[in-house]
Amino acid sequence: MPCLNEAETVETCVRKALACMREHGIDGEVLIADNGSTDGSQQLAREAGARVVHVDAKGYGNALMGGIRAARGRYVIMGDADDSYDFTALLPFVEQLRDGADLVMGNRFKGGIAPGAMPPLHRYLGNPVLSFVGRLFFPSAIGDFHCGLRGFRRDSILRLGLQTGGMEFASEMVVRSTLSGLDVREVPTTLSPDGRSRPPHLRSWRDGWRHLRFLLLYSPRWLFFIPGLVVMTLGLVAGAALTFGPVYIGKLAFDVDTLVGASAMVVIGFQAVLFALFAKVYAAEEGFLPESRRVRKLVDIVSLEKGLVVGGLLALAGLAGLVASLVHWQTRSFGPLIPSESLRIVVPSATALIVSFQTIFAALFISILGIRRTKETPIDVAASAAEEAAEAVSRAAAGDPSDVPVSVGDLEVPVGATAGAVGASAVPATGAVGVAEVPVPPAAVPAAGVPADREADAGPEADKT
Repeated sequence: MPCLNEAETVETCVRKALACMREHGIDGEVLIADNGSTDGSQQLAREAGARVVHVDAKGYGNALMGGIRAARGRYVIMGDADDSYDFTALLPFVEQLRDGADLVMGNRFKGGIAPGAMPPLHRYLGNPVLSFVGRLFFPSAIGDFHCGLRGFRRDSILRLGLQTGGMEFASEMVVRSTLSGLDVREVPTTLSPDGRSRPPHLRSWRDGWRHLRFLLLYSPRWLFFIPGLVVMTLGLVAGAALTFGPVYIGKLAFDVDTLVGASAMVVIGFQAVLFALFAKVYAAEEGFLPESRRVRKLVDIVSLEKGLVVGGLLALAGLAGLVASLVHWQTRSFGPLIPSESLRIVVPSATALIVSFQTIFAALFISILGIRRTKETPIDVAASAAEEAAEAVSRAAAGDPSDVPVSVGDLEVPVGATAGAVGASAVPATGAVGVAEVPVPPAAVPAAGVPADREADAGPEADKT
């Protein structure tokens, strides 16, 4: 539970969650991620039976990530500490997680929203609109993107590398989980009026904009590609029609003025489409978004050389048009021109010339983005550790008196003292990349997700939430 000055309700929330786990035989803990409370919330939470960790970085998302990292369980259920969610009804989340789900979202609209629990602005505009945008932009069926009560596998969420520190963290978790192909499910949950007397931390318009901004930035297709394609297509159609003469629709006459506007639409739309491509390539290279097969195939097909050729051909067409405009001017003895005639040659030519350089620069920039950095793989790390361990064993076998520790992965091994142990475990086992595993008595190793002092009581199906 993220907490910032929740002295009025945090104790109640902790006791409800602990009672739910006792009732259903769940081996778990209640963790309070305190974000700098000054009203004694920390002590109240401890007295109620919770473990409290302090998170320095301010913000809803930062508090939650600090708590997720500090959690000891296999599964994590997060919820606000304002007593608006029913912590006695967590079993549906746990059951879905045990069934294999990676993320289980609560849906307040299906479970029931009590009168006064959600402001009308949020209930009828903010949440429905933002959730619709999320479903439109991303292949998600989640009906309530911003429900604060949700459960997930701790390791699955940590692997996503979530970055946002504010309220938009709620959207990021759903979006990144969906894009990464995780098993995302939804269960009904209820929302009640919170039990605090102070105003909520949420700021409707500011935090709503942060959610929308995040959704847009993570969807280059809707931010750049689709609007750019529409604008560019309209510009091309209008420009093609006006190049040969005025267009009349009823009493309205569209002439060269409209042609200049159509040219601007082509340039702007084409630039937006290129930005969509840039964003997709960059995000895939940096790991912000999963790699798109279609984008990768397009980048492979449209190589630097092909981009230069296409840009060069467009440039030649533009230059040819400009030469034609000079010839047209010559026919007028280099005197005054009639705009309705001359602009029909100059505007398309200038547009082709601009687009040609955009194409050339785009091909060069995409090639720069496609330069892959050499990354050390787990196999490289394991091989390096094995070589260091073998060197340590060889020195020890040769009777080298040096007792200087040799670093093997993340473990410093005194050569003269543990040569045998290092030799027996020089290569890390699968999943233990870069760490030399030293034989440990089985009794000393706790089961996954279960504290060492509880392992003896944990059955084969035990999990910790």
